[in-house]
Amino acid sequence: MNPDIERELIPHSDTVHMIGELQRLASRFKDASRQLALLDDTGHVPASPDFSALIHHAEAAQALSRDVVQLTSGFARTAHSTNRAGSTVLGHLAIAATMSCSAAPLFAQTAEAALALPRSHGTVDRQQKEGRMVLDHATARAYLRRASESLSDAVKELHGHLDFHRFFPASMRQGPATPPPPPRQSPRTR
Repeated sequence: MNPDIERELIPHSDTVHMIGELQRLASRFKDASRQLALLDDTGHVPASPDFSALIHHAEAAQALSRDVVQLTSGFARTAHSTNRAGSTVLGHLAIAATMSCSAAPLFAQTAEAALALPRSHGTVDRQQKEGRMVLDHATARAYLRRASESLSDAVKELHGHLDFHRFFPASMRQGPATPPPPPRQSPRTR
């Protein structure tokens, strides 16, 4: 196989595996951005925001962040990350990592602010602190959505790469062939 083509072609099985990983992770980010809510059913900050629920938002974002950073780090160590499709995927993964790493501290700030809310409602101080909480929480959720979109963009790139595979024989798409294992010696051989 032409070395230039071989360098550009991510093996089919690796591409399919990566697509599956990215789709699962993108779905988790999207679900988190929808489910991690601060406002009550009326669209207002609750009178007594639940600190434990809000700090759980930070914990969930941190776990997602860890997973995308690990996936990005692992992909960056592969030879695939240096070809055209791989470097584009790596760029999308880097954006997802950045966005997810930015979300967790904002969720933590929201939880911290919940503890410091003045008890008296309608005061200017409370309204300002509630406004800051809403902004921080909404920004954190937006970071999770943006991370999901970046992961989905990486999936689109890999699907395009799979289309590129159609132009090559199946033997070229599977990656370098592994040599057969050495023949075992028979116990009778001297």
